[in-house]
Amino acid sequence: MASLTSNLILAFLCVLFGFVCFSNAQLSSNYYGASCPNLKTIVGNAMKEAVNREARLGASVLRLFFHDCFVNGCDASILLDDTSSFTGEKNANPSMNSLRGFEVIDTIKTQVEAACPNVVSCADILALAAQKGVASLGGPTWTVQLGRRDARTASLSSANAQIPMPTSTLSTLISMFSAKGLNAAEMTALSGSHTIGQARCASFRNRVNNATNINSEFAATLRATCPASGGDSNLAPLDIQTSSQFDNKYYHNLEARRGLLQSDQELFNGGSQDSLVKSYSSDGEAFRRDFASAIVKMGNLSPLTGTNGEIRRNCRAIN
Repeated sequence: MASLTSNLILAFLCVLFGFVCFSNAQLSSNYYGASCPNLKTIVGNAMKEAVNREARLGASVLRLFFHDCFVNGCDASILLDDTSSFTGEKNANPSMNSLRGFEVIDTIKTQVEAACPNVVSCADILALAAQKGVASLGGPTWTVQLGRRDARTASLSSANAQIPMPTSTLSTLISMFSAKGLNAAEMTALSGSHTIGQARCASFRNRVNNATNINSEFAATLRATCPASGGDSNLAPLDIQTSSQFDNKYYHNLEARRGLLQSDQELFNGGSQDSLVKSYSSDGEAFRRDFASAIVKMGNLSPLTGTNGEIRRNCRAIN
C-alpha cells in the first residue's frame, strides 16, 4: 500500500509540476511474455520487411519514436490523428510534412491485434519497431522495456515547444534535452541517429546557401538539390557517406564540416561537444554503446502505466 501511494504521489507531481519522470520499475522487458509471447518476432519480421522494401523506413520509424517521447513521454500521442476535441502532433513545426512511417506501425498493429487482441499498446509497438529498424540497418541492439499504455490525447503546442528544430543552436539543444533528463553527452549520442535517413530541402536550405561553417564543395553539391528558393520537398541524405547503414560516419561528416542540418554541425563547431564528436568518429563501438544506453533512458520518459491511458485498437485514434 505504501508503494502504491508513493507511486500515485510521484505521478501527481510529474503532471502538476512538469517533472521529468523515468519509470524502470513499472516497465519490464518481458511484460508480454505470457499475454503476447510472439510480439517481438512479429514486430521484428514486419520491420525487416519494411526496411528491405525501403531502407529509409528504419530512420522514419526511429524519428517517430523520438518525436513521441519528447512530447509528454513515450505514449504514442504522435500517432494520433486530429479530432474535434484536440489537434494532434503530426503537423507541429518540427514535424510538418516530414514525419512518415505511420503505415508501418498500422501494419504491425494489425498483425499484433490478430495474435493478441487488446493487449499490446501502440506506444510499446513503436518502441520495439524503432529498435528493430535500427538493428535491421546494422545498428546496435538494446533491451526494450515494455508496459507503456497509450495516451488519450495529443498536444500540438507541446510538440512545438519541446521538439528541437533543425536550426537549433548547441545551447538550445542542450537545454531541450536537459528538460527531458538527458545530458549533453546523451544528446550528442542520440543525434547520431542522423547517420540514417534523409531530410527535406526546407530544413537545410539556409545552411547550404548561407552558412560559413560548411564545406564549400559539400554546400555547392547540395545547392543543386536545394536552391535558394523552391524544391522544399527535395531530399538529401543526413549522412552523405552511408545513409542506409547505422554507423559512426555521421561524426566523420561533422569533423569535415559536412553536417546537413545546422543542428548537426552545432555539435562540432568549437563548442563543448567537439571532443565527444571526435571520440565517436574514431570509436564506433563507443558510439553504439552510448546510443543504446541513451535511447533506453529516453524510452523510459514518463510512460503511462497501470490504469492510466488505454490500449488503443487503432493507433491513429483513441478507443
